[in-house]
Amino acid sequence: MTRLFNAPAAFADEALEGFVAAHRRWVRPVSGGVVRSAPAPRGQVAVVIGGGSGHYPAFSGLVGPGLAHGAAVGNVFASPSARQIRTVAEHAHAGGGVLLMFGNYAGDVLHFGQAAGQLNAAGIETRCVSVTDDISSADRADQDKRRGIAGDLPVFKAAAAAAEQGRDLAGVVAAARHANARTRSFGIAFSGCTLPGADHPLFTVDEGRMAVGLGIHGEPGIGEREVPSADGAAELLVSALLDELPEGVTEPYGERAAVILNGLGTVKYEELFVVYRRVAQLLADAGVEVVDPEVGELVTSFDMAGVSLTLCWLDDELEPLWTAGADTPAYRKGEVTAPVAGSAQEIREIREIQEIRTDEPGESAPAATEVSRAAAATAVAALRAVRDTVDTHAEELGRIDAVAGDGDHGIGMRRGSGAAHAAAVRAAGAGAGAGTALGAAADAWADRAGGTSGALWGVLLHAVGGALGDTEAPTAGTVAHGVSEASAAVRRLGGAEVGDKTMVDVLVPFADVLAGAVADGAALDEAWDRAATAAEDAAKATAGLVPRVGRARPHAERSLGTPDAGAHSLALIVRAVHGVLATH
Repeated sequence: MTRLFNAPAAFADEALEGFVAAHRRWVRPVSGGVVRSAPAPRGQVAVVIGGGSGHYPAFSGLVGPGLAHGAAVGNVFASPSARQIRTVAEHAHAGGGVLLMFGNYAGDVLHFGQAAGQLNAAGIETRCVSVTDDISSADRADQDKRRGIAGDLPVFKAAAAAAEQGRDLAGVVAAARHANARTRSFGIAFSGCTLPGADHPLFTVDEGRMAVGLGIHGEPGIGEREVPSADGAAELLVSALLDELPEGVTEPYGERAAVILNGLGTVKYEELFVVYRRVAQLLADAGVEVVDPEVGELVTSFDMAGVSLTLCWLDDELEPLWTAGADTPAYRKGEVTAPVAGSAQEIREIREIQEIRTDEPGESAPAATEVSRAAAATAVAALRAVRDTVDTHAEELGRIDAVAGDGDHGIGMRRGSGAAHAAAVRAAGAGAGAGTALGAAADAWADRAGGTSGALWGVLLHAVGGALGDTEAPTAGTVAHGVSEASAAVRRLGGAEVGDKTMVDVLVPFADVLAGAVADGAALDEAWDRAATAAEDAAKATAGLVPRVGRARPHAERSLGTPDAGAHSLALIVRAVHGVLATH
């Protein structure tokens, strides 16, 4: 378990602060993460990686010459927000465009995609590549749905080495996609990890058993087996990967591969070496030429006891990218020429490119009418009720989420709702109307919560705030319209529909019943009460569904009989808000 921490909610920020203090030779802090301490040459493509905390040395430990130009770092097991990613990318950008890279998880896809859109709109050419190496997370026919685990490293490195060679953005993207297409990983675990402040792991396996095909966020494996010997573990890992060869690799014999035996947190290096001894024998027997193998902790999951094996099948393009030098806090190989430009004038020019505005919120608020300021006070009260409700049920939400997911829904909702309330209080105190106050809450929720729920709650609150505005007195009609817009926005962004076992299964009937009741002439509190009851019924009904999207999808059958955590939390929240509307 994680023993050394202060406030659990501050763990990720404090860990990043300490990391920077220990590694100033390589990195400097920016809002949302870190970038190289020495800027890249002018015109070089910037490779920006990122994901949640709890996986060190991924992602901040891989920033430096020969590898990433910057890393956006989210909260524990939660993707960084679009604002954080954008800020890191702006500071890493050296004039050649930006490639954003991340593991293929719903929250990361949402936030990095949003950031890419914002950067492109601002004139910084940006592309995204997600890593999909985990063979246990989807069938061969659905490789684009697979998760990214320790295969992140060879894919990140291929892109970064291509950037160091001076390739343009299209060339760097092509190198990353080629590496991803030829990378496969598979893992096992003997116990789950325990998040800071938690008193139990996210999943457990019986004594003498192990989880097979795990994720790096505490997701349970796709199955269980008896714990084998070290040689038996090696044989399982190697056979799983040799059973699925990438397109273009017809048989192992004579092929070259980058090999990573990765420790997930508490499996010691000596144990890894014992396992790798047999891995190397098995690959040699299969005729595989191993190139620059890595044995150690490259992508971890706090104190998870487990290992994963990654094979990146090399060719004449990928091998020099894999063997190229790199110098980062956690990963070093060969020799790297210092990338700092030669003259003080060149350095100043690069810094000017990097120092782009980050749209941090100011202290003043747009003009608002008195009626809208009064509505902002109601919004603050509603957000306080949301925060308190989430605090009360956070442990329950985490327990529900852990059945088939990673168990962090309660933690993320607590961070997001608390930040949203605090931001709305500040905005209302500065004289903001309802629209601006809810917009500030939306940005704060997305920034602090991260993950899929952070992104979705951000667009949800923005949609409602946009409908209310800062001038008119809200009516039942404008509120219902805002909720309907929120429902549509969440579906557009997340890609989920009713029946997928997500918050959409609650949001859609809630919005529809609210709009129908208002159209029938019901007052807002009465209409909201009817809609909240429909939401509660819909949340319970998700227990009979299996997830078709999100992190729980690979463990769909496990979730039967348990409601969706996001759906349940939304039902709790709309009921809490009804209590505020009934008294305001």
